[in-house]
Amino acid sequence: MASAAAAKRLEGKTILVTGASSGIGWSTVKEFARTSPKNLKIIATARRVDRLEQLAKEVREEVGDGVKVLPVALDVSNPEAVKNFVPALPEEFREIDVLVNNAGLVKGVAQAPNIAEEDMNIMFSTNVTGLINMTQAILPIFKKRDQGGRGDIINIGSIAGRDPYAGGSIYCATKAAVRAFTDALRKELIATRIRVIEIDPGQVETEFSIVRYYGDKAKADAVYAGVDPLIGDDIAEVIVFAATRPENVVIADTLVFPSHQAAAGVLHRRST
Repeated sequence: MASAAAAKRLEGKTILVTGASSGIGWSTVKEFARTSPKNLKIIATARRVDRLEQLAKEVREEVGDGVKVLPVALDVSNPEAVKNFVPALPEEFREIDVLVNNAGLVKGVAQAPNIAEEDMNIMFSTNVTGLINMTQAILPIFKKRDQGGRGDIINIGSIAGRDPYAGGSIYCATKAAVRAFTDALRKELIATRIRVIEIDPGQVETEFSIVRYYGDKAKADAVYAGVDPLIGDDIAEVIVFAATRPENVVIADTLVFPSHQAAAGVLHRRST
C-alpha cells in the first residue's frame, strides 16, 4: 500500500507515460493511479489507442474518478508527431510534472554484418531519437517553473546499456545512448529542481520478446523458460517510488534484476 506521504507528493500532478499500451508502461499508469487515487491526471501514450482506452477504463473501475487518464495515440519515432504533441493536448493536461520515457523496442537477434537496416532504424528512432525528442518537447514546461525549473524526467534504460551482449548489438547501443544522454542531461540541469532519473531493468517478461521475434510467441516464451523474470508491476513500483521521493532526493541510477540474473548474459535456469 502506498504511503500517505507518497500520495501527497503526487497530488494534483500530471504524469505522462509513453509506451503505455502494455508491459512496464501499462503497469506504471496503474501504479501511479493506485498511489494517488484522489487527484491525479495521467496522459497515457502509445500507438495502439484501443489498448490505452482499455487501460483508462480499468483505472477508472479500480480507483474511481479521482484519476483522469487521457489516452493519446503517439508514435515517438515520428518527430513531427512529437513536435505537435503538447500543443494538441487539452489545456488541463499541459502542465506536465513527470515524464516517464518508457517507449522502446528491440527487433531481431541478427549479428553484423546481417543486421537489417529497417530494424536498426526503428530501434534508434524509437529508443534514442524518440526519447530525446519527447524530453525536448516537455522540458520547456519544466524550465518555466520557479527556481530554474522543476519536474521529473524518468528514462527507462536497460541492463543492455551497461552490459552489451551478442545478438543485441543495436539494442544495446541504443540503451547505452540513453544512458549517456541521461547522465549529460542531469549535469546540464544541475542548477534547477528538475530531477533526471534512469531505471535499468534486467529481464522483464512483457511483449518485449514477442516484438524481438517478430510475433513468434513460441520463441518469446522460450526466453523465459526455467526462470522467474520480473514483470511490469515490479518496475512500475520502482518508477513511482522514484517519483514520490522528497524533492531534494534523486534516485539517479537504479539497476533492477530478477533473482536468477547477475548480468545481461548471466542467468541461472532451472533444469526441466
